[in-house]
Amino acid sequence: MVTLLKSALGGVFNPFFRRPNRVQSAALCYRKGESGKEVLLISSRGTGRWILPKGWPIDGKDGAGTAAQEAWEEAGVQPSKVKAKPLGQYNYDKLFDNGASAPVTATVYSIKVEGMADTYPESTQRTRNWMPASEAAELVDEPELKDILRAF
Repeated sequence: MVTLLKSALGGVFNPFFRRPNRVQSAALCYRKGESGKEVLLISSRGTGRWILPKGWPIDGKDGAGTAAQEAWEEAGVQPSKVKAKPLGQYNYDKLFDNGASAPVTATVYSIKVEGMADTYPESTQRTRNWMPASEAAELVDEPELKDILRAF
């Protein structure tokens, strides 16, 4: 009975105390490769897992502009075309250096890549890898991002 009461009260009151998800903009960078369209994944700085370039909102930039800026800083991407309409969103838990975490909703924008710089702000902290979107879908952890990549 106590468990049932706790569950019911939690379902009623938790939404009032839960903070909304933080937001980020993510860049799905693509190019035409030798065997067709390829997408870019980068390694995360903390765990080394495969991710899209992404970051917090930047003053004076919209979501697509933020995604393009993050693609430059994290992967050295020189875009030829940035689409303002998002491809979709995915959710994940952001782990901070202090051990805390927060829920994040990342909105994904497609960026056609014109070129790649050898030197860029995070060039010594990340690895870049081009691959078919179907392969990228198998390497990322987030189920909703897997779906976006499979549909791309």
